[in-house]
Amino acid sequence: MNDNQQALDFSTVIASTVHDMKNSLAMLMQAHSQWLANLPGTARHSAEQGVIEFEFAHLNGMLVQLLGLYKLGVNQMPLQPAYHELDDFIEAQLACHQDVFASRGIAASFEVDPLSPLGFFDRELIASVLANSINNAIRYARHALLITVSDEAGQLVLTINDDGEGYPTEMIERQAEYMQGINQSSGSTGLGLYFAGRIAALHQRNGIGGHTRISNGGPLGGGVFSLYLP
Repeated sequence: MNDNQQALDFSTVIASTVHDMKNSLAMLMQAHSQWLANLPGTARHSAEQGVIEFEFAHLNGMLVQLLGLYKLGVNQMPLQPAYHELDDFIEAQLACHQDVFASRGIAASFEVDPLSPLGFFDRELIASVLANSINNAIRYARHALLITVSDEAGQLVLTINDDGEGYPTEMIERQAEYMQGINQSSGSTGLGLYFAGRIAALHQRNGIGGHTRISNGGPLGGGVFSLYLP
């Protein structure tokens, strides 16, 4: 067996393990929700509960990314684009995090350009990118999170804004490195940005692929993550 075969076998083992972990986490989340439903109303909205909900979402997002990166690596990531109503799509993504928003006192909202009511993309893949971006924004937001949807030069732009301190200057200046994988010098894996960039690039039209960009400012003055889809 050569080195490539060994590496492939090991990556397959890791992917299988991650898949099992994701299933176990899903069962744990379901059991926790059932347990939570039996608690008094005041106990359901404690600060500790907010931490649990956030970390559940964070762990699930990381496992989804790892499985996605494995599938990308072995060319087994199916792309199933279709037209989606953006109002419904964004509202559904925010609804998944509603408990965390409430526990952290974050007001989440969205704005969709009426001239761009539909988007053409793989719903599951883009939802996974947005879930990770929303989790990241929740971690740093003070009181507000805003998702905007617009059209820029014929591309659909989904932007997640928060009112936190924003991305470090070095991270913005070197974002191309983060989007290429692990950045050893920064101590950050860059996994989220790398995954988002790969998913965006899968979406292509007329030879143009999607991409991502991070910046600071925006309507809330904090971090801005933008996903461009052709």
